[in-house]
Amino acid sequence: MIRRSFAVALLASVSLAACGAPDPETQTAPATPSNAPTPRATGATGALAPASIEAAVWKAEAAASPASSAPSVTATAPGVGDPEAAATTPPRPEIIRAQILLDRARFSPGAIDGLGGENTRQAVAAYAEANDIASEGELNAAVFASLTEAAFPVMAEHMIMPADVAGPFITAVPTDLEAQSELEALGYTSALEALAEKFHITEALLTALNPGVDFARPGQAIVVPAITDQPLPAAITRILVNKGESAVRAFDAAGNLLAFYPATIGSSTRPAPTGRVTVVGVANEPNYTYDPERLTYGTADRKFVVAAGPNNPVGSVWIDLSRDTYGIHGTPDPSKIAKTASNGCVRLTNWSAEQLAAAVKPGVEVIFS
Repeated sequence: MIRRSFAVALLASVSLAACGAPDPETQTAPATPSNAPTPRATGATGALAPASIEAAVWKAEAAASPASSAPSVTATAPGVGDPEAAATTPPRPEIIRAQILLDRARFSPGAIDGLGGENTRQAVAAYAEANDIASEGELNAAVFASLTEAAFPVMAEHMIMPADVAGPFITAVPTDLEAQSELEALGYTSALEALAEKFHITEALLTALNPGVDFARPGQAIVVPAITDQPLPAAITRILVNKGESAVRAFDAAGNLLAFYPATIGSSTRPAPTGRVTVVGVANEPNYTYDPERLTYGTADRKFVVAAGPNNPVGSVWIDLSRDTYGIHGTPDPSKIAKTASNGCVRLTNWSAEQLAAAVKPGVEVIFS
């Protein structure tokens, strides 16, 4: 259920019963005494060393033979529909570099994992099409050369701040919605999860890039992707939701493609709508209302509210659509975007949903195809 009283001015909380924060403020490290050394991130060695990632080049044979010197991370196996079917695979420095540059170019590969997979393939295909590069949807030498032409640094240092570890954190997120409703907030489970989402990266890869780091301790310098949290360069006037492609595209008034996002869009049993709707409004940090009288999923027989937070069922932001109980929203699990089903809505990573929400106004057309 959506309370229609809100506008695009972004509410702190709104009651939702549909399918399913603003970017963290930039903070300055505490002043360091002049006689104290500035902490430096050590980072990984070998294939995942910052210098190795910065210098990584595309090699055709790398697609078939991942770099064995990189530590393995557990992640969803590329091409496997079930996100729980995991494979242990070494991340590749050239894939990390390409994913960060795609993210910076607003062709999101989803969570940066160094493994590639379908979300990266979709982002590459969209980037190649927008830049008139022949790729057949695959990362190749031409796409890699285009991405790296501007020579943007892809790795950066971040000082873990007190705010990064302040929480409040919750021990675990219950899978049952009714159990979630008993919590005061649906916050992150750890500083590691919060930092990973802040830098658009999986927890596994962030850990691999910073071996031995205690992410709960402020004052440490860590290696992170050099993402940008700049807003979209123009207001969005049209959004295309491609159910077959599991992707969302945002356009400005001149028809220019502003951003591409991988998305989870409905399911076979609870499909997303087809046709044209419009944006009604935006709610930041929404809460979520389960109402059995209005929903076709779930087993609970009473109405209850799940508190706001990034691990809320609709994530950190809700874009309300003119079809009742449908919206575009964030997710508590960015690694599963485009790899699982939703209850009819359009689910993005929290950071993608926040970027999209900041650039829309009521009346923006949303086309489902």
